[in-house]
Amino acid sequence: MNNGETTPRDLVRQTLEFDAPARVPRQLLLLPWARDRYPDEAAALQEDFPDDIVKCECFLETPLAVEGDRYRAGRHVDEWGCLFENIHSGAIGQVKKPLVAGWGDLDRVRIPEERLTVDRGKVDAFCRATDRFVIAGCCPRPFEQLQFIRGTENLLIDLIDRPVELELLIGRMHDLYMRELELWADTGVDAVMFMDDWGTQRSMLVNPDLCREIFMPLYADYVDLAHGKGKYIFMHSDGYIADIVPDLIDTGLDAINSQVWCMGVRELGARFGGRITFWGEPDRQRLLPSGTPGEVRAAALEMKRAFDRAGGVIALCEFGLAAKPENIRAFFEAW
Repeated sequence: MNNGETTPRDLVRQTLEFDAPARVPRQLLLLPWARDRYPDEAAALQEDFPDDIVKCECFLETPLAVEGDRYRAGRHVDEWGCLFENIHSGAIGQVKKPLVAGWGDLDRVRIPEERLTVDRGKVDAFCRATDRFVIAGCCPRPFEQLQFIRGTENLLIDLIDRPVELELLIGRMHDLYMRELELWADTGVDAVMFMDDWGTQRSMLVNPDLCREIFMPLYADYVDLAHGKGKYIFMHSDGYIADIVPDLIDTGLDAINSQVWCMGVRELGARFGGRITFWGEPDRQRLLPSGTPGEVRAAALEMKRAFDRAGGVIALCEFGLAAKPENIRAFFEAW
């Protein structure tokens, strides 16, 4: 299909292996907000800077039992039964009333077994038809899903008190996530991924020891399963998470998508460069909405200097809320 030339899939693999790719791979995360407000600019960005990484559709044979559109104003019920309220379109809303306000409501949680009805034949056909690096359509998120189910305040108390019901719920979730990851790891995708947002802009949401004790073993299971099947594994986590980056590296995680600017790009590069691939990304809070194209280009070059070790960095950028299209373009031009 590629006449022996290096493909996007090759570039990403070389990056993850620190094997001197010919260029830094790129990926644009285009949120519905950007598609709605800047359709022409978004299309031009996709044309001029095609992604090296793509996410596979789930191709579910049994649709998820959801209501509404999570990116549109109004109400959305996710596959677990959690109700989100959204006041404007283009972004995800919030859970205002926990599904399980008290543990007597635990039976209200439905385990979405539909996530296991993936048509593997269609997934494999998708992977064969592209020369891009393919990430699976699944994305376990135990800490976040627990917040949706219990509410953040309740969950933070639970993590201290450790009621037996919490352990039961985590066990049920982990069982589903492991079966889902195994299903995807048996397809032709190149990688699987998971996510959990652990940080504010200045610190972690909880004591890092709680994350290490309760959630890091779950993540280690995900990584071990993926690597045992010959797949790479990526993670997304917003906010300040520098305290747990060493732990994630110890699990064997291949790539992390995080808000590197709130943690200090140079410091992260000095501490962790060459040990994990940094999968983006530029500052979404200030730089992309309020910076100039020149500032964005300078930031991209600083990221390259900090993280590039003959690999180890992917130029991922999110085109989301309030970002200027000219700044997204400047980011990719710099790379």
